[in-house]
Amino acid sequence: MFVDQVKVHVKAGKGGDGLVSFKHEKYVANGGPFGGDGGNGGSVIFQADPGMVTLLDLRFNRIIRAQEGEKGKNKNMHGANAADRVVKVPLGTIVKRADTGQILADLTGPNQKQVVAQGGKGGRGNSRFKSARNVAPRYSEPGKEGEEFDVIVELRTLADVGLVGYPSVGKSTFLDAVSRARPEIGDYPFTTISPNVGVVQTGDGRSFVMADLPGLIDGASEGKGLGHQFLRHIERCRVIIHVIDMGGEEGRDPVQDYANINKELENYHLRLLERPQIVVANKMDEEHAQENLKRFKEAYPDLEVFETMTLIHEGLDPVLRKAADLLATTPAFPVLDENEQDEGVTYTFTEKEKPYTIEEVQPGRFKVYGPLIRKNFNLDKLNTDEDFYNFANQMRFLGIDKHLREAGAEDGDIVELEGYEFEFIER
Repeated sequence: MFVDQVKVHVKAGKGGDGLVSFKHEKYVANGGPFGGDGGNGGSVIFQADPGMVTLLDLRFNRIIRAQEGEKGKNKNMHGANAADRVVKVPLGTIVKRADTGQILADLTGPNQKQVVAQGGKGGRGNSRFKSARNVAPRYSEPGKEGEEFDVIVELRTLADVGLVGYPSVGKSTFLDAVSRARPEIGDYPFTTISPNVGVVQTGDGRSFVMADLPGLIDGASEGKGLGHQFLRHIERCRVIIHVIDMGGEEGRDPVQDYANINKELENYHLRLLERPQIVVANKMDEEHAQENLKRFKEAYPDLEVFETMTLIHEGLDPVLRKAADLLATTPAFPVLDENEQDEGVTYTFTEKEKPYTIEEVQPGRFKVYGPLIRKNFNLDKLNTDEDFYNFANQMRFLGIDKHLREAGAEDGDIVELEGYEFEFIER
């Protein structure tokens, strides 16, 4: 089964907690803090594997987790860092966040790796907090949480040349004739429902990768038929071979077919029409082929048209040579987002979520909430006076006390954090 798009949940590992410990040895008085740091959590890494052709493995593994870092140990020993979770995907895979659409990885090279979700950093042990003013700290840091979110994993076929055209115009037969790929060939629409890829070699020794892509229909750019599933795979192709059934045996007009397909390519908003295009008039052995070809050349007098009969392998070599010539002078097209328009690229900026928000819920009572609060507030780590002192310093370092004053907080007011209440004290 060919799978080219999957939504998965990735969760990087949490960092290990730092340890509170003191040195206890015979004849060693006041040994001091001895707690080590926690290990870093594992990251989620995607790697391009040339041996894979589909995302089927991810379809049955929708949650990807990395291991947590080990907690700090006694004797200032560092907890072990967790191993990264490596996910292998086919060449041409793009990974993007499901919520924002931001591209996190574009894997086009063999064995190329990219960190998609960063593991959390391990917390510091109490030996890290020793100072001249505090020679025996009784607190440590908790490990940071790893990144966690949903991602969309898309496979966009990595091919130099793409065959496009209506269903049953002879694209699969063309690929079968010029390469060792063996696509399914039939006399019914949508015989090809997933891309087939083959390596093509010209008579003069040049070679490139060609993809037989599923047939387009009217409205494909709006998602009809195979729609975006088809258009996704042509994004990386540098040259397009437009195959036309010049015999019109399916009851369609070849002149109108050419216009319709180009309209769908244009509407996809990824500069597909900027790619050089080779027009192939296929099935020239059909009864009305010469008549239709004459009309086609009258409608598009500036086009170079290559006449072929793929069923008997006639007229194919000039097409392959032309494709190789164009590939030599055509740079790769970057895969851009859907905001790209014909006149250029439009970048959209989304406002970053505020680290925390201070809200006066009633006179003398304030609520502080946000991602930074959730990340740093942990009641389980507030066990001693030193823990509370360290937490207060951390809140002061984040600027929360300053913003509370700006919001109107006064000495004795109540401040709520994550459901727990504290008294605001002016010093």
